[in-house]
Amino acid sequence: MPELPEPPALPENPGPPRTPAFSADPEPLYSPGPDAREGTQLGRFLDWLAAERGLRFDDWAALHAWSVSDLAGFWSALWEFFQIKAAKPYDEVVSGREMPGAVWFRGALLNYAEHMFGEPEDAGRVAVLGRSQTRPDVTLTFGELREQVARARAGLRRLGVGRGDRVVAYLPNIPETLVAFLATASLGAVWASCAPEFGAPGVIDRFGQVEPTVLLVVDGYRYGERHVDRRGEVAALREGLPTVRHVVHVPYGGNAVPDAVTWDDLLDGDPGPLEFEHVPFDHPLFVLFTSGTTGKPKAIVHGHGGILIEHFKNGGLSWDLKPGDRMLWFSTTAWMLWNALVSALLLRASIVMLDGDPAYPDIAGQWRTAGETGATLVGVSPAYLMTCRKQGVRPAEVADLSRLNQLGVAGSPLPVEGYHWVHEQFGGRVLLNVGCGGTDLCSAIIQGSPLQPVWAGEISGPCLGVDAKAYDPDGNVVVGELGELVITAPMPSMPVGFWGDEDGSRYRAAYFEDYPGVWRHGDWVRFLPTGSAIITGRSDATLNRGGVRLGTAEFYRVVEELPEIDDSLIVHLEDRDGGLGELLLFVRPADGVDLDDALRDRLRLALRTALSPRHVPDRIIAVASVPRNRTGKKVEVPVKRILLGEDPDKVASRESLTDPSSLDAFVALAGDRA
Repeated sequence: MPELPEPPALPENPGPPRTPAFSADPEPLYSPGPDAREGTQLGRFLDWLAAERGLRFDDWAALHAWSVSDLAGFWSALWEFFQIKAAKPYDEVVSGREMPGAVWFRGALLNYAEHMFGEPEDAGRVAVLGRSQTRPDVTLTFGELREQVARARAGLRRLGVGRGDRVVAYLPNIPETLVAFLATASLGAVWASCAPEFGAPGVIDRFGQVEPTVLLVVDGYRYGERHVDRRGEVAALREGLPTVRHVVHVPYGGNAVPDAVTWDDLLDGDPGPLEFEHVPFDHPLFVLFTSGTTGKPKAIVHGHGGILIEHFKNGGLSWDLKPGDRMLWFSTTAWMLWNALVSALLLRASIVMLDGDPAYPDIAGQWRTAGETGATLVGVSPAYLMTCRKQGVRPAEVADLSRLNQLGVAGSPLPVEGYHWVHEQFGGRVLLNVGCGGTDLCSAIIQGSPLQPVWAGEISGPCLGVDAKAYDPDGNVVVGELGELVITAPMPSMPVGFWGDEDGSRYRAAYFEDYPGVWRHGDWVRFLPTGSAIITGRSDATLNRGGVRLGTAEFYRVVEELPEIDDSLIVHLEDRDGGLGELLLFVRPADGVDLDDALRDRLRLALRTALSPRHVPDRIIAVASVPRNRTGKKVEVPVKRILLGEDPDKVASRESLTDPSSLDAFVALAGDRA
C-alpha cells in the first residue's frame, strides 16, 4: 500500500465563539479530539481523497464547500470510495446544476440489492437480529439473508413479477419484510410498504395509486400485551386493490389468511444463484408516501442509484457505520427511516429489526434491547428522550450500553434540555447526532458526524453534498435569523418524481414553486455563523404573530417541561385585517390533573418568562389527545385548517394518525366557532 500524504486536520471547534444570541453554552457538549478521525469512515474517506485525488482540506467548512461546489468530483469520489458496482459504467456524473432536471450518472446500469450481501467472507457475519413481541427472536447471517432473498425472488417470478411491476407489503418491521423488499428490488420491480397498524382506507389511498400486482400481508401482531387481529383489514385491502393478482401471507399472528400463497410456499424450491436485473440509475426502487394530511398521500418515487449512493454516504460518513457495528432504530415500515435502517447492510453493519410497542414493558425497553443486541448506533425520537428524562430513566443503569458510541435523533426538534440530559447520561463517550431530513430525500439534510462539534440545541450542520441554506421570503440567504430551509444544488436522492405525475407539475409545485430552481423543504431553520443550525418546526406551521415569526418547537419546550402537561399543540389563526390574530394552545394534562385557571396562569407565566409576551396564548384549551402522524410529528397545519372551517376529511387523513379520534375536539371547536 502506498504511503499516504499527510491527512487533512479538521479543527475541533471551527468558527467564532458562541454568543448568548445563539446559545447560552460557551463550550460544545461534544468536540472531536485530535484522534477523532482514527478508525472512522470519514477519516478513511479523507485519506482516500488525499491519496487518490490529491485533495486536502483545512477544516470542515472547506470539505463541505468542496462537496457542494464540485458535484461531479464529490459524488464520483463516493462512487469509487464505496466501490459501487455497475454492469455498465456511467457516461457522466451529472448533467448540470438545474433543479428539477439534473440527470445523475447517465448511462450506468446497476441494482441496489446487489450491494446488500457482501463478499463470500461476509457470509457468516450476522446481518439481521429480529426482535418481536409476537414471536421468538430471529437471527440471519448475510449468507442466510442471500439464500432467502434468492428463494423469495424465484417465488415472485413464479407469480409473474418482473421489471417495473409493483409489489406492496402490509407488513411489520420483521426480517421477512426485508427479504421481500430485496427480492423485489433484485427483479427491478417497485416496492412500497405500510405498517399493519394502518387501517385499510389509508393503505388503499397509498397502494391504490401504484396499482400493485402482489400484496404481502400478516394476519395480526402483538403490541405489548394486546393482540391485534388484522384479517378484516386484509380482506378490505383485497377488495379495495383490484389490480392485485396474488396475496402472500406471512404467518405472524397465528391465524390463516384464505386464498393466499404462504410465505413457505413462496420460498419453496431450488432458486438457483441469486441474480440481479441491472437498471438505469433513476429506475424506480421504492415509493414512499407522505403522511397524507392534505388529500391523498403523495407517492414519492426513489431510484436505485440515488438511494444507493446517498445511503452509502449518510450511513458511512454521518453515522460512521462499518463492519462490526449494529444499528437499532425503531421504525415502522411506513417511515423512511425503515429504508435508511435496512441500508446499513450496505456497509456490512448489522441491523436490529424491532417490532411491537417500543415502550413495553416500560419506557426503558429500547435501552434494554440496545444492550441485549450490542447496538453501537441507537436511533430514537425526541419525544422518547424527553419522556425518559421526565421519568428519571438512567439508561446505563438499566442496560449494558458499553458498545454504544452514537445516539441518532430525528423526527422533530430536540429541546436544549434533551441535549443536556443525553450528555449527563453518557458524557462525551457517545456522539449525539441530531438530524433533519425527510421522506422527500429519504435521508438527512442537516446532521452531525464524528468530526463535528455538538452544541446544545443545535444540529451540527449541513450534510456533505447538501447545499442547505436559509432563505428569507425574497430568496435571499440569511444567517442568524429564521428562514426557509432550502437546498440550492441537486442531489442524487431527490425524487425521480411522483407516481402518476406524468408531466412533473405536482413535483415542481411541491418543492420548486416558491423559489424557482431551488428546493424548498418546508422547515423553518436558523443557520449560525459557525454553520450549525436550529430547526424550529415546519415552516408551513410557523406562527406569524403580528409580523414576527415564531417557531412551534420553542413553545413545546417550555410547555412540556411542566410536570402537569403531557403533550401540547400550538396554532395561530391569522387576522385577515392585519391584527395579531388568535394564538391557541392545546394541552393534554397529565393523569389526574385538571386544566384550571391556576394552571393556565402558570403556563402563561412560563411562556412569558422563558420566551416573550408575544408567546403568551390567547386561549389555553384541554384536549384528550394531541394529533400526531405515525412518525410522531404533531399535525399542526391540518388542525389549523379545521379551525378555519375547512372540511376535516379533505385536510386530514385520519388513517395517517396514531389516534384517529384526536381530531374530534378540534372539529367540535370549529363548529362552535362557526
